[in-house]
Amino acid sequence: MESFFGHLKGEIDYQSCKTLKELKAKINHYMVYYNNYRYQWNLKKMTPNQYRNHLLVA
Repeated sequence: MESFFGHLKGEIDYQSCKTLKELKAKINHYMVYYNNYRYQWNLKKMTPNQYRNHLLVA
């Protein structure tokens, strides 16, 4: 979780949000990106979803 929030704060421009609704939308979009498209070095260069599926198959 700490890693996720660290990346979230560094990779999205949350300060440009004018409303709470805009901020929630940006966070939701980033969560989809982080779990499905952003490769993690500590997960053997896989996305979190790819790594979880890799473990389930093994």
